[in-house]
Amino acid sequence: MSISSPLTPDQTPAPIGSAVRAPSPWLPPGIDLWVMLLMVLGFALLYVPSYVELARSVWSTDEQGHGPIILAVSAWLFFNKRFEVAAVPVQPMPGLGGALLFLGLVSYALGRSQGVLGLEVGSQILILCAVVLLFMSRRALRVLWFPLFFLVFMTPFPEALVAAVTAPLKSAVSVVASEALYMAGYPVSRVGVIMNVGQYQLLVADACAGLNSMFTLEALGLLYMNLMNYTSVARNVTLAILVIPIAFVANVVRVMILVLVTYHFGDAAGQGFVHGFAGMVLFLVGLLLVLSTDWLLGFVFKEPVKTGAEA
Repeated sequence: MSISSPLTPDQTPAPIGSAVRAPSPWLPPGIDLWVMLLMVLGFALLYVPSYVELARSVWSTDEQGHGPIILAVSAWLFFNKRFEVAAVPVQPMPGLGGALLFLGLVSYALGRSQGVLGLEVGSQILILCAVVLLFMSRRALRVLWFPLFFLVFMTPFPEALVAAVTAPLKSAVSVVASEALYMAGYPVSRVGVIMNVGQYQLLVADACAGLNSMFTLEALGLLYMNLMNYTSVARNVTLAILVIPIAFVANVVRVMILVLVTYHFGDAAGQGFVHGFAGMVLFLVGLLLVLSTDWLLGFVFKEPVKTGAEA
């Protein structure tokens, strides 16, 4: 005969034949693993072919090579929010969720059948929003707003929009870069977006001063603000707006580096490894300028001091 200790008021006996799963540091308590795996599988069946197509076309170019990084960061942001989402009360909204799911599937079908990658890839945001509303709640959607919004930065732009915005950007970057180098004493002249330095002639390409590079730097700035978790709306909005001129300055620095390398070391050096390295310099300069601007904004927009209970 065995003697068992009585149950305390906060204890309930486990059902007979059930296995008690130990708390996992990876998954929130109470999650249905099979349902989650089925949803992940369904999402993969829809969008892995889309990602493969992006890798073969858009992501293989200099203009939107940031796509895989945006996708990886978004996945990491979703994963980091898992416990916060699990703590939100479940209040499904089948009406709104069903409407978004229908709209997302129609967008996916149209984009897939007509070869419009922007529509096909962009539909994933609608479908993810629908899943959150169907299985969780509107509050959970608010928790996940930034990871969902961040996926916008991996969505290909319509070519007409890219062409319309890129042309004046390239011209402006060419003007500023050539004037700065000329004032520094270099024999630089410019005709449109073609820069002449010494015996060399360089064309300012879309990747060097286009919409996509500025869009990527904007994504970097927004990610930085999200990680800093500032509570001041004015500070966040101001920094987000200032990222645009910061991206422009970073593009100018990139073009100037390529011109200087070509002038001093020849065309082969400017078009070789250094050309790709200049892209890294673009983001390094952009990040340093974002950090410096944020530091200056800290003197204008004061963050509230957290008390011990809030920390």
